[in-house]
Amino acid sequence: MASCFGTIKPLALSVNQTEISIGGNGFWGEKIRGSASVNVFTEFSSVKKSGVKIKSGVSCSVLTRENMEKLDFQTSEAVKFEKKRANPKNVAAIILGGGAGERLFPLTSRTATPAVTVGGCYRLIDIPMSNCINSGINKIFVLTQFNSASLNRHISRTYIGNGISSGDGYVEVLAATQTPGESGKQWFQGTADAVRQFVWLFEDARAKDIDNLLILSGDQLYRMDYMRFFQNHIDRNADITLSCAPVGDSQASEFGLVKIDSRGHIMQFSEKPKGTDKKAMQVDTTTIGLSPEEAKESPYIASMGVYAFKKNVLLDLLKSRYPTSNDFGSEIIPSAVKEQNVQAYVFRDYWEDIGTIKSFYEANLALADEFPKFEFYDPNTPFYTFPRFLPPTKIDNCKITDAIISHGCFLRECVVQHSIVGERSRLDAGVELKDTLMMGADTYQTELEIASLLAHGKVPIGIGRDSKIRNCIIDKNARIGKNVVIENRDGVEEADRPEQGFYIRSGITVILEKAVIQDFTFI
Repeated sequence: MASCFGTIKPLALSVNQTEISIGGNGFWGEKIRGSASVNVFTEFSSVKKSGVKIKSGVSCSVLTRENMEKLDFQTSEAVKFEKKRANPKNVAAIILGGGAGERLFPLTSRTATPAVTVGGCYRLIDIPMSNCINSGINKIFVLTQFNSASLNRHISRTYIGNGISSGDGYVEVLAATQTPGESGKQWFQGTADAVRQFVWLFEDARAKDIDNLLILSGDQLYRMDYMRFFQNHIDRNADITLSCAPVGDSQASEFGLVKIDSRGHIMQFSEKPKGTDKKAMQVDTTTIGLSPEEAKESPYIASMGVYAFKKNVLLDLLKSRYPTSNDFGSEIIPSAVKEQNVQAYVFRDYWEDIGTIKSFYEANLALADEFPKFEFYDPNTPFYTFPRFLPPTKIDNCKITDAIISHGCFLRECVVQHSIVGERSRLDAGVELKDTLMMGADTYQTELEIASLLAHGKVPIGIGRDSKIRNCIIDKNARIGKNVVIENRDGVEEADRPEQGFYIRSGITVILEKAVIQDFTFI
């Protein structure tokens, strides 16, 4: 006898989440299959069994081949279950303004890391800010502490009151402050502590519609649609999602490393491991879509420092679970991996952490390559910065190869090769610039002012006649005289010469902001 069970109570669909897809940009969440594919459900109108009338809405215990013929079947259209969509209105972004900036010193001697110039005319803070705007996220907090004056000024001029703050959107700078009580006397003790000190903002009535929080770093170069990131976060019902990227052996110790299972669930997290601890975090990255050749070059999966949190989960972690933990990477995330649903979103596009002088220098010069891996030029997802309304650059009889020349520059009979020249830069006749990042100037000097300075034996802003500069970073408003040679011919790796206006870091000469390098100087 063939038999089946039937009911006309509301259809309960069981979902078997057994399939995962790995797209070009990472784990995109589970595909749903199984009973959810049913197109119709059955409704009983009435049936007579043993003289008893069974009304619609009452379950029938056993259906057999004999009584099946007596049933009156009706079909109805299947109940549609719509996928929950990520809504940027329910997301708030928190951009960490950086610590003391020790790794980027001396560029951070007077300015916060996110305020350092990148790509000729942008600031590092423009990267996460623009990604937020392009993703539709208009509730943004920026946490600042060290050397924050120029950063605060840039944010105020560029983003506050220029459209993003209209409607329910806002950009707020949250500076480190002291409050009454013993604990309130301390400045930010780490990334998690910085967020904890302002956690009351996310319990405020204005934050009632915020369901998820996005934690971002201010010292990275990448282009990312954060709402795709959050769609992945929602699809997999994650408490926390970490954006991750494959990295090589030489970089692995600079990041938090993760191990994930075939479904993208993070099983282990280790913050900046070294030696055998680092070796233990090595994985087969072909499982996340890399070719065997790519996997050999990048056998680690690193956290990018881009985190998605359910708001209630983050508040619970900071206030209740780990009230004394101060850092996300070394304390909060490793502990949460053991207790929460922490997922990985594998980001396969260009991403570069530029928290050191070497990585900052290399990432900038890579922008000047003939076929760069990353470009600021994209009409659909542009990067924003403060509009300076400068005139076009004037170039007089120069030879320029693989270079980026910013607005408002004066180049006269010079050679520029594989370099970036920042705004308002002045290069005089005979200058040779190679593999150099020149950040430019904040003000112009007129021809009359320049002539007067030269007549009195002083050095104007810019680079003087017949100077030769290679493998160098020239900070803003530097004054380099004529017949100067900067090339680190002896290959010095590290040197501190602040009294002479420069440092050497990883073999790269860094000319200090407002430094004066006199005529005929050889470095």
